Amino acid sequence: SSGINAEYGEGVVVKRPTKKGKGSYVDCGIDKDVRIDKELEPGTRVTVRMTPPSEGTKHYRGTAVSPDTPRTEQGTYWGYRVRLAESFSGVFTECPYSEGYDLTIGTSDTGDLVENTTMRHFRHLVIFLGGLQGLEPVIEADESLQEADPRVLFDYYLNTCPNQGSRTIRTEEALLITLASLRQKISENGMKN
Repeated sequence: SSGINAEYGEGVVVKRPTKKGKGSYVDCGIDKDVRIDKELEPGTRVTVRMTPPSEGTKHYRGTAVSPDTPRTEQGTYWGYRVRLAESFSGVFTECPYSEGYDLTIGTSDTGDLVENTTMRHFRHLVIFLGGLQGLEPVIEADESLQEADPRVLFDYYLNTCPNQGSRTIRTEEALLITLASLRQKISENGMKN
């Protein structure tokens, strides 16, 4: 039986020999590697459009596509993006969307409860998670800002983990908690393609 059960897959290019001009192999977490059309460096993350397999093939075939393709062609959720900015204001000045972010959310243990918030419709959302001391030190360190009150800087300033029971939450925990607590509101209010 085929390990392919979706039109798209996400994987990592593996170090496996191929003939020059014959592409690369990608581990997409299925029973066989997928040979794609592009030669990429091992360790590179890639989104693959899967080609339906032929009987008895040694590997699957696919085409490298933009990570946006599953979302734009099928409306399929394909994860979130993380990018590094030099400063708090750099998140906005270096925004990848020409029209910018139309909804901003900051998170804090002093924010409003998610369940008490009515979110407006949006196209491009950005969510800010603070470090161990929260968002305030990040905002205060940005000399280009005229305002240091986080409640003024965000459309919503939310407590996504009320009654957390500890002084701090690790960022990787806060990310999952925040996305889970906002999932329904994001789903209901985000622009559909």
